[in-house]
Amino acid sequence: MEHQTAIAFVIPGTPVGKGRPKFARRGAFVTTYTPEKTASYENLVKVKAEEAMRGRPLLDGPVAVDICLYVTPPASWSGKKIGAALAHQIRPTTKPDMDNVIKGIFDAMNEIVWKDDKQVCELKVVKIYSPSASARVEAWPL
Repeated sequence: MEHQTAIAFVIPGTPVGKGRPKFARRGAFVTTYTPEKTASYENLVKVKAEEAMRGRPLLDGPVAVDICLYVTPPASWSGKKIGAALAHQIRPTTKPDMDNVIKGIFDAMNEIVWKDDKQVCELKVVKIYSPSASARVEAWPL
């Protein structure tokens, strides 16, 4: 659903769930770091969010968000099963976990679309099969 004041953008590629921080020993010290896959996906989200904002001010106050996660059906499936998946008769119950993807997308949108993701008061997320993988994000003030 298009909203007049909405910011909408598409993140190409398979949606990536936010990975847990990793730990590495550096001599006597232990450091934490973000897994590479998570970091590169969040950077892609930032780029797409910045493009969508086109210099607009951050969303202020309560925000609503719609996210659609598009994942591709396994190539090992039969043509009939892939057809059913693309017709949304079969829904993806595999990774990535929706909540982990949302966390990564929201974190990447902080200070770009809104001040902080705690502003999100309404959220609708769907995960469906599609011929090509991506995520579509739409956010607007309430």
